Amino acid sequence: MGALIVVRRGQTEWSLSGRHAGRTDVALTHAGEAAARALAPRLAERRPVAVFSSPLSRAMRTAALAGLTGVRPDPDLVEWDYGGYEGMTAEQIQESRPGWDLWRDGVVPGDAVHPGERLQQVAARTDAVLDRIRPLLDRGDVAVVAHGHLARVITVRWLGLDASAARLLGHPHPGSLGFLTVEHGQPVISAWNVP
Repeated sequence: MGALIVVRRGQTEWSLSGRHAGRTDVALTHAGEAAARALAPRLAERRPVAVFSSPLSRAMRTAALAGLTGVRPDPDLVEWDYGGYEGMTAEQIQESRPGWDLWRDGVVPGDAVHPGERLQQVAARTDAVLDRIRPLLDRGDVAVVAHGHLARVITVRWLGLDASAARLLGHPHPGSLGFLTVEHGQPVISAWNVP
């Protein structure tokens, strides 16, 4: 059985400053592009049989720079819709909601473009992705290019845990890899935050 390779898209100005970038299409920085290119040798060794990506340009550009081919855009891999918190940092949110925690408290509704999403909705999207990917793993590795919070949710759902357990994982660095595999019949994280 192949590995599910979770590729965190490269750095953007918003990720650099800690701003929540859900549905806003923010471009990669030069450092983000360089990190994506640096993934190419390791991904070339793996030769994924299928590649899926968030359709946002920062993820699609990461896939291209990392040398991934045959990339299929998948709307279920778009980052969490942060609603009224789109573009804000955690510190800014906590000014109006002291002690706020995304995993526990969620988001507030935004506008028509950013209505917001509950954690359970994000989990349902990642479950749909996993349902499509699992049969492909019989043929080899599968790569998904996604965003930070979504990568954490897909990982804990791979493990069979409640989506709220994603708070226990370290945030994947922009331009990093995670490897999800099966050992002795059990889903495991075999590597996380690999540059």
